[in-house]
Amino acid sequence: MKVLLATSKPFAVQAVQKIQKIIESAGHTFTKLENYTDKAQLLEAVKDVDAVIIRSDLIDQEVMEAATSLKIVVRAGAGYDNVDLEAATAHNVCVMNTPGQNANAVAELVFGMIIYMQRNQFDGSVGREIKNRRLGLYAFGNVAKMVAKIARGFDMSVCAYSPTLTHDDLRKEGEYGVIAAYSNIELFQSSDIMSLHMPLLDDTRDCVNYELLSYMPEDGVLINTARKELLVEEDLIRIMEERPQFQYATDVKPDRHEEFLARFPKRYFTTPKKSGAQTTDANINSGLAAAKQIVAFFNNGDECYRVN
Repeated sequence: MKVLLATSKPFAVQAVQKIQKIIESAGHTFTKLENYTDKAQLLEAVKDVDAVIIRSDLIDQEVMEAATSLKIVVRAGAGYDNVDLEAATAHNVCVMNTPGQNANAVAELVFGMIIYMQRNQFDGSVGREIKNRRLGLYAFGNVAKMVAKIARGFDMSVCAYSPTLTHDDLRKEGEYGVIAAYSNIELFQSSDIMSLHMPLLDDTRDCVNYELLSYMPEDGVLINTARKELLVEEDLIRIMEERPQFQYATDVKPDRHEEFLARFPKRYFTTPKKSGAQTTDANINSGLAAAKQIVAFFNNGDECYRVN
């Protein structure tokens, strides 16, 4: 089988080397397309491959049609909204993700952002400590669990709400020390700092709106390392206009980035491009997981992390 590593935002060199070793040791052919800038390059590269490992690369209907031998796509990471699942299913292509492999990297970024914003972007003015502040986690997957663990070291109280978990389910997660909220409204009411961890689905798009944000305190902080589409940007701008101390930090540049920057230069921060999983450790963890899942799929039909 021929396995393609297709990454416009490449893995660390060490990760690529280890991915290649896993694929070739299993008797498969390894090839790569890194730092590509045009979709035509991807369409050409997938023509004769049986498997593809990607990161944030777009795999849509056009790619599926070009990849006539394709059997499996593995997204090295948790989110997979960059893959057209309907098209994949129609072409009998298995789609997997690698849940949990980037969790610690993203969780550490969350706290880097929290501290950066609470210290006023280190501009020398008087900031505040995060000890005893109330942290809210909107959804409670692998990343949120790591965030909760780290928060305990900062003596923060942690409240969590997940639309896919019952209140009792959350209460049973005792090792993370979270308080389970009964609703998203209760979550936002109980949080000084809110961290978003929802996947992008039809029913989570625009799920954070003016009403929810208005339940947070005047000096609230919103952290988004998930997806920009979860948030109604116009509503956040309204909140930040009404509340001169409200802050927003994100790892997914908003569509209205220039407006945020012009209006709230001291209360808004975005990474230049998505950086949550940009550590050597996360690269290696997710890349190796993707390679091993492909080998298991071809060896014994293992579809453990199938998402379509």
